[in-house]
Amino acid sequence: MSTREKESYSIQAVENALDVLEALSEEDEDVRISHLSEKLKMNKTSVFRLLATFENRGYVEREEVSGKYRLGLSAYEIGQKFLSRMALLRHARPLMERLSRGCNEAVYLAVRRRQETLFLDMVDTSQKVKIVPMVGKRFPLTQAAPGMALLAFSATGGNGKGSIDQENVREKLAVIRSQGYALSHDSLGEGIASAAVPLFGSSGKLHGVLCLVGPVFRLPEQLIIKEFLPQLLEASSIISSKLGWHAAYLPKPAL
Repeated sequence: MSTREKESYSIQAVENALDVLEALSEEDEDVRISHLSEKLKMNKTSVFRLLATFENRGYVEREEVSGKYRLGLSAYEIGQKFLSRMALLRHARPLMERLSRGCNEAVYLAVRRRQETLFLDMVDTSQKVKIVPMVGKRFPLTQAAPGMALLAFSATGGNGKGSIDQENVREKLAVIRSQGYALSHDSLGEGIASAAVPLFGSSGKLHGVLCLVGPVFRLPEQLIIKEFLPQLLEASSIISSKLGWHAAYLPKPAL
């Protein structure tokens, strides 16, 4: 079914409800109706009614004293059920744990969500100095190594609908495709370094990226390439094989 056909079946009331739920999920703290109303450009009455409906089903909780809202247990439960059935997460988690022990840095699993990078899971480091966990956080695809790797190896990463057309970005994507990994410094936040490699499945389908994230002072580029990249590539190769990719590490890129 084409995007246009899907849009023709869209129900506006459901779209509004999901907009409210997604906006609430993006907030790090409890929020008021007025904040959501302003953020979504929806009137307060509509936002209130949608929140009340979600609250009745347990997807939203209201703090009695402040009157602010946050996601409820039902939203958490449905998310956990999805993750427990996700083959990518099941296959990646053991390798992420092994990689984190070997590198002693945080290891993330990231996927593409429209034109953003979504950090889906992580295994943290035992180091005293840590980066604030980014699970559930989203960043523009062109902002850092994970997103650039997703773009470089995606079927829509170079050309076609949803592609990135800036010439400088296209040149960077070509380099990433040729070398098989992406690196970035200060792109996920000041003083944060990241390295990302693709995870393929059957027929070379891109499922996500495996990322190493840590402070720049512990992850200078040369150290990443010499010490950590081989471990990162080995882990991604094993995960890809479990997902059905049994050829060479890098499939022929979709150019």
